[in-house]
Amino acid sequence: MAEVMNKELSRRGFMMRAAALGLAVPAVGALLSACNGDEEEEAVSAAASSDDDHDADDHVAAADDDGPSADAVRVAKDPADIPGPIDRSEPEHVLVELETVELDGWIDEETSFRFWTFNGTVPGPMVRVREGDTVEVRLKNADDSQHPHNIDLHSVIGPGGGGYVTTVAPGEEAAFEFKALYPGVYIYHCAVPHIPTHVGHGMYGLIVVEPEEGLPPVDKEFYIVQGDFYTDLRPNQGGHASWDGDAQFREQPNYVLFNGMFAGATGEHTMTAEVGDRIRLFVGNGGPNLISSFHMIGGLIDVLHREGQAEATHNVETTLIPAGGSSWMEFQMDVPGTYVLVDHSLGRAIDKGAIATIEVEGPDNPEIFNPLDD
Repeated sequence: MAEVMNKELSRRGFMMRAAALGLAVPAVGALLSACNGDEEEEAVSAAASSDDDHDADDHVAAADDDGPSADAVRVAKDPADIPGPIDRSEPEHVLVELETVELDGWIDEETSFRFWTFNGTVPGPMVRVREGDTVEVRLKNADDSQHPHNIDLHSVIGPGGGGYVTTVAPGEEAAFEFKALYPGVYIYHCAVPHIPTHVGHGMYGLIVVEPEEGLPPVDKEFYIVQGDFYTDLRPNQGGHASWDGDAQFREQPNYVLFNGMFAGATGEHTMTAEVGDRIRLFVGNGGPNLISSFHMIGGLIDVLHREGQAEATHNVETTLIPAGGSSWMEFQMDVPGTYVLVDHSLGRAIDKGAIATIEVEGPDNPEIFNPLDD
């Protein structure tokens, strides 16, 4: 028994060191692999090098005549699928259970892609806790994954944001606790080297740490995270898109997406509201590389907590959200119609997919907006 435990501790310790060293020196994982005789440790250390994941094309999709994957499912996260506001006055122990899942999904209506995800969606679930909570994070890597994964939460005060202690091979699980000390909105993401490749496959989400007094009441809340995807196909070419490591190195994505799909939060998947509703958006940018110029066509952000700050800015037309950053914002829906959310680097919205809509229903408000007849 002691021998088995020692082997497990040694293996876990090796994975932690490989991940940590891979952050600074991508090739070090391969060097560690060459010096270690254990086959399992050799596979993990190889995964810590940039050469392995840079191409990341080791999954062959089940497709017919070079078409999209027959296994593709919708991975785009519903923006309304979020936990409700915290309704308690004391800190608690909160359990957060996540699973890293690799699967074929629709990157647009005609094209599939191999996503790497938290819980099978892009972004992963929005985690919501209270200032002062003790948060237990349990991360499982699915049995059929082909890569190690972990989680780095930007709300964590501790080495690697939890990434070093949660690096797990397929079929394994790891856990840690942290104290939610600072209220705000924070990105979480996978931080296994090659980190841009893991993030670029969709491995990110948001954690909201509400202040002790809670957030002001609103009528609707939605959740959007932007990401850039580096593929060998352009939008709506059709077929199964593969990861393009060269495009990632040049920072030239073919897709820039809200919630993992080209215009995925439009049409039947649009966000909805009523005239008079006050809306809160939690907006993140997983990256891995691009800065978002987030804008709502037809409206103003009247309360903006830039980069999750406690202090608000008011009456903002467009806000920058850095890669690995997030903001939360509020606005009033006073006029019915379709409101379009975009990255105002407009080629990313129109050509590459960073676009979403809010459909607002209700009576006209001619005192605010009144089309004039000729």
